[in-house]
Order: sequence, then structure tokens, then C-alpha cells
Amino acid sequence: MCRFFLFIIFVFASVVSRAQEIEVCKTCEVKTIQAAVDMARDGDILKIKSGTYKEHDISIIDKSISIIGEGLPVIDAQMKGTALSIRAENFSVEGLKIINVGRSHTSDFAGILVSNSKNFELKNNRLDKVFFGILLERASEGIILGNKITSNAKSQSTSGNGVHIWKSEKITVKNNQVIGLRDGIYLEFVNNSEVIDNLCKDNLRYGLHFMFSDHDLYKGNVFENNGAGVAVMYSKFIDMHNNKFRKNWGSASYGLLLKEINDSELRNNIFEDNTIAISADNTNRINYIENNFRNNGYAVRIRGAVYDNNFQRNNFLYNSFDIAYTGKLNNNKFSNNYWSGYSGYDLDKNGIGDVPFRPVSLFSYLVNKTPEAIVLLRSTFIDLLDFSEKVSPIFTPANLIDDQPLMKRIQW
Repeated sequence: MCRFFLFIIFVFASVVSRAQEIEVCKTCEVKTIQAAVDMARDGDILKIKSGTYKEHDISIIDKSISIIGEGLPVIDAQMKGTALSIRAENFSVEGLKIINVGRSHTSDFAGILVSNSKNFELKNNRLDKVFFGILLERASEGIILGNKITSNAKSQSTSGNGVHIWKSEKITVKNNQVIGLRDGIYLEFVNNSEVIDNLCKDNLRYGLHFMFSDHDLYKGNVFENNGAGVAVMYSKFIDMHNNKFRKNWGSASYGLLLKEINDSELRNNIFEDNTIAISADNTNRINYIENNFRNNGYAVRIRGAVYDNNFQRNNFLYNSFDIAYTGKLNNNKFSNNYWSGYSGYDLDKNGIGDVPFRPVSLFSYLVNKTPEAIVLLRSTFIDLLDFSEKVSPIFTPANLIDDQPLMKRIQW
């Protein structure tokens, strides 16, 4: 046994001794990044010195190497294609600035393209004027950390996504900034992954977009002033915690769009100043717990086929409409929420209103049917209509009530 361990140590020492640092600069022996890649072996470190390298389609295949930029060296792809393309295991790329990625209607050119790869890190890079920023295909066990990705997207058809991940698993996207792309972060067929502490703002379509992805978590992110904040579609077992959805305004804009998702949870999120904070369509068994809805047009807009959802201990604060409902039937539970529009009383002083609260107004129903009616918002006539509907519901679900509304705003 002792001889076996000595053999392992010897092999490890031999590998380490063969690893080398390769410096790249205009006055170095190696002057281009591709030349350094071609001569590198597993375990080598490529030190890219400060300067501008006009290269594109730099290709790394089956080499476990580390690329480290010193002084934020610039890779200028000159609008000719992808800057850096990698298919390997156990590699890292750090400290590069990548600019001028090519645009195409038929090819997904990217600042960094990673395909069929495992166990890697892409961290502290800067990507500007890109089509796609970081693009992963069939990857696993990767970390995308501390990158800043910016572009000047003008239309959805001529722009790509900041971080685009397809058919991958166990990916962590953390502490990145994504500004001015089509979607900030896009996940399709991505499972068991995490999106944590990112800033996605000023993107044309969504700050974060899930499609056909299960068992994922996103938390601690800020989604601000995007076409819409987040879309979670055709997915299940998604945990959405401690995010901020702010200033996502527009005639077809949402803080969060939920479409055909099941068995998920929203907890401790802030929805503020959105046209529609949450739009839910065909969503089932979702827990909405301890979220803040403040100053939105609609706090929650429920469309068809929404069943067995639980709204508990949320704050609904000064929204134009707290809940909008398209049908007369309700199969969802509302309990122990705080409603700024509640005018009931608490005679026994237990912190719970003695009169149930009906959060769906008749006016919200009318606006759903006739959007032009919004001009009557906050008129005395509308107040009378809403009061009559609460007394004797005809158009809104009679059993959609919070029978234990809280008297004080919830703090957490």
C-alpha cells in the first residue's frame, strides 16, 4: 500500500514538474494567443500580458489549461466571428477583455463559446460589443463568476444573449453584470443549476429566461428596467428567493412571467414599480411566501388554469390592482397577507383582521375585458362598483378571499 501511494505522489510530481507558464505579448517569444494554445500541454498556464490581440476563432480542444490576463488584455475579434472557442475539461479563463464579436443570422458567434466541456471556470472577464457573450452547449460543473457583459442591442432579431446556456447541468452563474443584450441570462434544458447575485438591466427582452429547465435556483439577483424581468416557462421545481424585480415597464412587460410551471417557490422577493409584478398562466402548486409587492400596476395577474397555489404572509402595498383574475372559479389559497387597501378592524387585538378581505376588484375584471376602462382608475364611480361587488360578488370569484388578513405590514 505504501508503495502505491509513493507511486501516486511520483506521478503527480512528474505532471507538476512538466507544467509551464507561457507568456504572450508583443515583445515575447510567443506573440499570439493561438500560438500559445497550440504549444500548451495539460496543466500549463498562459499569461496574457496587457495589450490588444486582434484574433478570432481562437480554438482550445482537449487541453486542460489556465488562461490568465494581466492588466486586462484585449482580444479584438474584429467583427469576424467568435473570439474564444473551447472544448475541454478542467480549464479556466480569467481577466480578459473581449470586444467586437461578429454578428450573424445563421451562426451564434460568442465572446467565449464552451461546448462539450466539464469542470471549468470563466471569471472576472469583460465582454463588450458582443453578439452572444458567454455561450455554453452541453457543459457541466462550470462556474461563470464576476464577469461584466455589455453590448448595444437594438433589436431582438439582431442581438444575442449575455449568458446563454443550453443542454447543461450543474452550472453556477454568480455575481455577473449583464447589460444591453437581448436576454441577460438564458437557460434552456438546464438542470440542477444556480443563478446567484447577478445584475441584469436594460436588456431588450428578459433579464433572466428559463425554458424547459428543472430543479434550478435563482436568488439574490436584481432585474431592473428590462423588457421584462424574468420569464420561467415550461419548467418545474424552481426556487426563486431574495430577488429584486424593479422598473420593468411597458405595455407587455412583467417583473416575473410564469407560464406552465409547477411545484416551485417564491420567497422573500421584492417586486417594485413594475407594470405587472407577476403574470401567472397555467401554474400549479406554487408557494408565494413573504414577498413584497409595492407600487406596481398589477401585483399578481392570474390567467387561466392556475391551481393549488398558496399566497401566504406577503405584503401588498399601494398597487393599482393587488390581484387580477380572469375567471369566476378559484382553487388557490390566500392567508395571512398584509393588504394596504384593507379597511377592516381588529377588535380582539390579535393582529388579524376580523373581516375577510376580497383582493379582486370588479374594476380589475372590467379592465381585463376592456383595457380602455383604465382611464377611470380611482374615480368615485369605480369605488362604488368595487364596493357593490365585494358585498355581492357576481363577476369575481366569491371564494377568493383572505380570511385572515394581517393588520400590520410583515417584516423579515
